[in-house]
Amino acid sequence: MFSFKKPLFLFFIVMFVFVSLPVEITLSTRTEAEALVKWENSLSSFASLNSWSLDNIQNHCNWAGITCNDDTSVIEVNLPSSNLNGTLEQFSMSSLPNLTRLDLSFNKLKGTIPPAIRNLSKLTHLDLGSNYFYNIIPPEMGLLSELRVLNLSKNQLGGPIPYQLSNIQKVQYLHLGENNLESPNPIKFSGMPQLIYLNLSYNNLAKELPPFILNCPNLTLIDLSVNHLSGPIPESLMTSLQKLEYLYFTYNSFQGKLPVNLFKLASLQVLRLGYNNFTGAIPTEIGSITRLQILDLYNNSLSGRIPPSIGQLTMLEFLDLGHNRLNSTIPSELGLCTNLTYLSLAENSLVGKLPYSLCKLTKISELGISDNFLSGEISPFFLTNWTQLISLQLQNNSFTGNIPPEIGRLTELTYLHLYNNEFSGSIPPEIGNLKELMSLILSSNMLSGIAQDWSESRFYITNSQGIYPRHLECIQILSI
Repeated sequence: MFSFKKPLFLFFIVMFVFVSLPVEITLSTRTEAEALVKWENSLSSFASLNSWSLDNIQNHCNWAGITCNDDTSVIEVNLPSSNLNGTLEQFSMSSLPNLTRLDLSFNKLKGTIPPAIRNLSKLTHLDLGSNYFYNIIPPEMGLLSELRVLNLSKNQLGGPIPYQLSNIQKVQYLHLGENNLESPNPIKFSGMPQLIYLNLSYNNLAKELPPFILNCPNLTLIDLSVNHLSGPIPESLMTSLQKLEYLYFTYNSFQGKLPVNLFKLASLQVLRLGYNNFTGAIPTEIGSITRLQILDLYNNSLSGRIPPSIGQLTMLEFLDLGHNRLNSTIPSELGLCTNLTYLSLAENSLVGKLPYSLCKLTKISELGISDNFLSGEISPFFLTNWTQLISLQLQNNSFTGNIPPEIGRLTELTYLHLYNNEFSGSIPPEIGNLKELMSLILSSNMLSGIAQDWSESRFYITNSQGIYPRHLECIQILSI
């Protein structure tokens, strides 16, 4: 009897497993579907979620934005830019235990981020950016230990960045920019060794650079622009962050000298330090960052010369040294930066002539060297090679000689400002070829008069002070 009952007993066990397993899956599926529909019903604008219905539960893995695993359990909710309007109050986090990705970015969601978000323990990707969430970032978010991507940018979140976020040691992308967040606790916020991308821009961070950044050795991008940070840039930033490629510190109150070691970060491609309070000279070591494409030092208190080593930055496309106290000549080596499309040296105390080597900047589209003490004539060779220019601003200098007729070759020009110099002679009629001009100001020079042969279909004289292209928004030819 015993030998008969044993196989029979095993048979019933196997049958129980096969019968009960589909029931469990069905119950789990219904629980997840019901949770999603409940949240959908709480939204006031959900046209993109028409497929979400309990009448269509057997196809819930094909609902808009839903992805399931092989067991038909929901693992992704992807609804960016779906015109969702409402809150997360009815979003049952505990009913979606297998969720790995939640993307609700670029919607109209508001309210607070619920602390229950801690229940989404398998999340690797959380994107709630570009909504209207307010209040604090819940500290419970620090329990999402599997997160690789966290984006809460462009909301209305406030308060200090919770130090618990630094418990997410696997995170690689952290974007909290464009909120009202304050600096985290510098003692409790630890380093994040896997972090590659960090954006805390457009917030209310204050005092010194958050020290946890120095313990994120894999960072390639840091954006702290538009905050209230002050103090010097610590030298340890350069020794700790050797992989850095993009550094944005604009619109803060950083001060002190530019650290020499900053210009030894060989991987750096973008360096933006504009609108701060840096002083002293531009280090000659700047020529070491040979991969640099953008250099922005605008609106500081830098003094001394433009180092000739800047000519080693042959990949440079954007250079802004404007609004400082630089008082040298323009180095001829700058002409080696042949990839430049934007060059501004305006509002300094630069002296001397324009070096002929600048003729090599054939890709230049915006050139601003106004408000200096530059002198000499504008060679026709410049204008022959600068045919991509859309903005030429030479005003408030001491340039002399005629305005070369080659100015007419700059047919893409929209802004031509030559006022307050010592140009003489007649205004070349070739200016009439500049059909894209929106602003032309030649006043406060020694120009002898108005060119009489400009095309009447393009210009007309309003009085003795000006000739106006019909579509110009701003024009002044001669001083009143």
